[in-house]
Amino acid sequence: MISQFKIGQSVTLLDDDLSGVITKILGERIFISTEDGFEFEVNTKEIVPNHDLEIEELDDFEALISEKEKAYKKKKSTTQKLKGVIPPMEVDLHIHQLTSNERGMSSHDKLNLQIDTARHKLEFALKKRIQRVVFIHGVGAGVLKAELEYLFSRYENIKFYDADYQKYGLGATEIYIYQN
Repeated sequence: MISQFKIGQSVTLLDDDLSGVITKILGERIFISTEDGFEFEVNTKEIVPNHDLEIEELDDFEALISEKEKAYKKKKSTTQKLKGVIPPMEVDLHIHQLTSNERGMSSHDKLNLQIDTARHKLEFALKKRIQRVVFIHGVGAGVLKAELEYLFSRYENIKFYDADYQKYGLGATEIYIYQN
């Protein structure tokens, strides 16, 4: 039986996303070399010829490779930051972020420290014209979140809502400050 395959022919494996060039034929066994330089031994029933690309038929193989490389370089673009999108200022109101020692502080003292910090950061954002601020308060019993919402509702030029769930989960509130 005469084989339909010949050395130098480009082939693709049927059951795998792999292709290469035939380097050796031994009866029903065919050795294939991939672009990465790996060599595989397969049966003739496991491969199909690539009729569109045969190495021996290419007159200018180097020109084809350089053309493909140029096309690839053109497609490859550097990631650009979105213009006009400024990340929000983040304020972590967890008590261990605000004080080095919470020993001796009552729950009321801790809550007052968190609210005072939030108020100072909010005033700072207003003064520096920062449009978006995320207050990370955690989930807990919801007392701090309710106090923050009360604080934010006293400002006319502020809109507040739950922050991005994928980034912060349920324990954060984002505010948007309308600028004049």
